[in-house]
Amino acid sequence: MINNKILGLIGLAMKAGKISFGSDSVEEDIMKRKVKLVIIANDSSERTKNKFINITKNYNIPLIIDGNINEISKTIGKVNKAIIGIKDTNFADSIQKKYNGGDIIG
Repeated sequence: MINNKILGLIGLAMKAGKISFGSDSVEEDIMKRKVKLVIIANDSSERTKNKFINITKNYNIPLIIDGNINEISKTIGKVNKAIIGIKDTNFADSIQKKYNGGDIIG
């Protein structure tokens, strides 16, 4: 489970317009080199996880797989969002520093 400090940062990033969400949108922003950090819910499909593990490796973007779809969706005020991209370097760095629930890939 992602801790509340990280969820708070994600919420702030959302309010600041520094987040893309949903598979297509995040992938598009990765291709445009706008995304600094990707977060995927633990309960997203294996296909989605594998796809973004490969994409983030290719583009050298850190990836966190943690939390669940409900928790991530609620934090950004959306429904059924399994993946988010953080587009701001400062938010991305802060989240990575506060994250200690598991591995950051990349």
